[in-house]
Amino acid sequence: MVLAGGRSSRMGVPKSGLEWHGSTLLYRTAALVARTVGGPVVVVGAPGQLLPALPVGVAVVTDPVEGLGPMQGIAAGLAAVADRAAAAFVCSTDMPFLHTAFVRRVLRGLAVPDVDMVLPVARGFRQPLAAGYRTALAGLITDLVAEGDLRPGMLFKHCRVLQLDDAELLADTALARYDPDLESVVNINTPQDYAQAHGRPPAEVTVQCFGALAGGGRRGARSIRAATLDEAASGVGLALDRHVVAALNGDQITRDGQLPLEAGDSVAFISGDAGG
Repeated sequence: MVLAGGRSSRMGVPKSGLEWHGSTLLYRTAALVARTVGGPVVVVGAPGQLLPALPVGVAVVTDPVEGLGPMQGIAAGLAAVADRAAAAFVCSTDMPFLHTAFVRRVLRGLAVPDVDMVLPVARGFRQPLAAGYRTALAGLITDLVAEGDLRPGMLFKHCRVLQLDDAELLADTALARYDPDLESVVNINTPQDYAQAHGRPPAEVTVQCFGALAGGGRRGARSIRAATLDEAASGVGLALDRHVVAALNGDQITRDGQLPLEAGDSVAFISGDAGG
């Protein structure tokens, strides 16, 4: 579940629509979560908020009351998926370095008996907008908001919370390998934050071409920097069209050029033509 939020006073524009390597921050975050979880993915927007394009299959839920902060949005999102999922990963849209290994590590904490919420305490701060929630908490959060308790900290007093510090998070070998500084929780609050994040080189991914696409010097695996599938294709002189498909990490078949890539990804480009 992704909280799209509204206009940021420090950014001057909605963060959800900020450009990110030919896509938007919202598309990247929603698609990355969709890559990770097996259930529904919803984006929670403010009333009347115009959202940029979303990945296929991602639904939109409208926060019923504007201006009540993230708690209201969390309640709306959890309620929207409660009949289809027992647990959810909840995050804000402005986390450009979120890694699937982080999402998986957090959600794994909900396998601990009697835990209602998994709260990372990463890089010195509690991270309620990069956390795991039981969807059954929707009613409790709605009640707290109605009573005027709008801070996520109030929720912690009413449910069973598993806190994960840096060391506990990084005990996960995949997370330690691909996000050792826990930049998954870094968010964007100012134009300077955005410029700095956007100016960083994308993560390294492994790309390999097969069949007819392996000609022209493309034979063999190579490491390139790419934030999206489009950038990976361009890096080996290809364009995603009806003649080319991609297999991400050996399973997901796609032509979605905006699909976000991350450290550790492997992309195989294959001819989309019959017999390719």
